[in-house]
Amino acid sequence: MSRKVLAVGPVAWTVKPRLVAVVVIAAVLLVLVAAINIGMGSSRIGIWNVLETLLGGGTRRERGIIFDLRLPRTLAGVLVGAALGLSGALFQSVARNPLASPDILGITWGAGVGAVTAIVAGGYRGQVSGMVSALGVPVAGLIGGLLAGVLLYALSWRRGIDGYRMVLIGIGLWAISYNIVNWLLAAGDVNDAARATTWLVGNLADVGWDSVGPVAIALAVLVPITLICGRTVGGLQFGDDTARGLGIRVDGARGALLLLAAALAAIATAAAGPITFVALATPQIAVRLAKTAQPPLVGSMVLGALLTVGADLLTRLLLPDLPVGVLTAILGAPYLIFLFVRSRREARA
Repeated sequence: MSRKVLAVGPVAWTVKPRLVAVVVIAAVLLVLVAAINIGMGSSRIGIWNVLETLLGGGTRRERGIIFDLRLPRTLAGVLVGAALGLSGALFQSVARNPLASPDILGITWGAGVGAVTAIVAGGYRGQVSGMVSALGVPVAGLIGGLLAGVLLYALSWRRGIDGYRMVLIGIGLWAISYNIVNWLLAAGDVNDAARATTWLVGNLADVGWDSVGPVAIALAVLVPITLICGRTVGGLQFGDDTARGLGIRVDGARGALLLLAAALAAIATAAAGPITFVALATPQIAVRLAKTAQPPLVGSMVLGALLTVGADLLTRLLLPDLPVGVLTAILGAPYLIFLFVRSRREARA
């Protein structure tokens, strides 16, 4: 399908019909999967009753079950998955490397260092207590992820950002963060270590409205900014010289986009723990479905939400106690091996 130009006054957009079709189909599937996920539980609610209740209908009992008990989990899955998909698309576009994702680059485990530090400090040892302790885990996770992003940019920058160097430094940050988390688990109390381990596998089961609200507010701010930067992301794919010719300040643009990507990943991780490989896989799935030169931002965002909610639904069908992060890790590991093998073949060619 050829590209079409949509113009409204002085502003014009290039519309890719295949990409639009992918986004629309993925969005429809997301609504259906989310409705099925909400309807599951000790009291089953049919998919059409769920949709009717979400639109303002339904019985009082159905509204109570859906809005008070089940909607936060699925809505958190949608928001977290969208943030991870968008973050992965930004990282891979800026680095021009399909292996660049917050999981591989140490952002996720940087958030893990912050969260586990808060759990160990606020738990049995009791140095932090009260409301600070209650809010400490997501806030500390957010701070940890953002610091990891700043550190990644600072260490990768040498008269510009090279994607290959950034991936190598990110793998180093990942290894350091991973070992710090293990040291904190070993040094902390057994009960704190168990609580931290539960957080580290990534789980939507215990997410409530108190976690959904901050994520929704953060995305309401960050997503429009990221989409406005979409033209800059497209310009960077042609190389530094061409991007400068298009009027893009390459170093500043890359730095801003990397910080946006790190913030999106840190916010998602702070809300539900590390749900791995969503940010790695969805941009490349979007590229192949839409047949675009680089990961599409909106397409990656919608597919990330669909993959996360779909994985959560699958865990509830197969093993209800299995955290969604475990399933995405199991599914993502073979995909990572596939990427390594394909990159090796392309390098030989």
